Amino acid sequence: MLKAVHYINQFFGQVGGEESADFEPVLQEGPVGPGLLLNESMKEVKITHTVICGDNFMASHPEEAVARILKMLEGLKFDVFLAGPAFNAGRYGVACGTICKAVKEKFDVPAITSMNEENPAVEMFKSNIYIFKGGRRATYMKQDVEKMAVFADKIARGDKLLPASMEGYFPRGIRHEVFLEDLGVEPKCAADRAFEMLLKKLKGEPYETELPIPKQERVPIAPAVKDLRKVKIALVTSGGIVPKDNPDRIQSCSATKWGAYDISKLDRLTAPEFKTIHAGYDPEQANKNPNVVLPLDAIRQYQKEGCIGEVDDQYYVTVGTGTTQAEAARMGREIAQQLKERNVGAVVLTAT
Repeated sequence: MLKAVHYINQFFGQVGGEESADFEPVLQEGPVGPGLLLNESMKEVKITHTVICGDNFMASHPEEAVARILKMLEGLKFDVFLAGPAFNAGRYGVACGTICKAVKEKFDVPAITSMNEENPAVEMFKSNIYIFKGGRRATYMKQDVEKMAVFADKIARGDKLLPASMEGYFPRGIRHEVFLEDLGVEPKCAADRAFEMLLKKLKGEPYETELPIPKQERVPIAPAVKDLRKVKIALVTSGGIVPKDNPDRIQSCSATKWGAYDISKLDRLTAPEFKTIHAGYDPEQANKNPNVVLPLDAIRQYQKEGCIGEVDDQYYVTVGTGTTQAEAARMGREIAQQLKERNVGAVVLTAT
């Protein structure tokens, strides 16, 4: 029976919600939260300890958080490191990826987690650790945990590990020579396989290449603004700052809407007339002073000093947390089109 350590954030560690996101790392005996389900699903591996750390603490103090957690693990004997599942939670995903990579490198043990394909941590860490393809929300917990459990048991038994596409984790960019019969596939020489793919392509039939090339959307860097006094500047944010009644009903997470609101007569944003609806960070400071997220006060000051010229009469806003790449790209195109129509030449883009 192999031993495992499981990493979870403050929410799944039953410490608290966003108000506890600065929770410092602790080590507890046995499984906690989703670890109970994970522990029950594994037959050859048992969770002996759980590490709990707040998402904000890991994001704000990554070096300290990692160092403290690695120190906690030095006295333990474990064979597998597990984290999450992290679904489409960006901060949680990055935390899971960060600690999994660090543990794998220091203790030379397999590190396994699960995330949705839209989680930014997938691209950041998929080449370093096993990241299984998971659901977008915690409602997929059971399915995601089972995938991790099956794979951990395979490692424990010493079973032959299959390619990423067959096991269900994101490809790590590692290539091995394999025999097709070991994969349950009829042996066939490369020339025949290539010819069959060519015929399918010519006929418009579906086929799968053996050498996938990742597609990356590259956005060219815009030319520098030569004189800020001669262009119209707009404020854009994914920080969820909206009028107090949230007139467009922008979602607090997984947003599919954006809004544009008049600031033509304002020198700064005031509370409670403006607030944040963002569910991915502690709203206290933003609700006290919305300018910390959307810096209208600073922009007006620069404008009075003559450093910049015209400021667009509207600001543009949505929410970034949990928002899919596809929805973000669509909203970005729509906002960009409106900026273009309003002759905006530069944007101050703020996040959280």
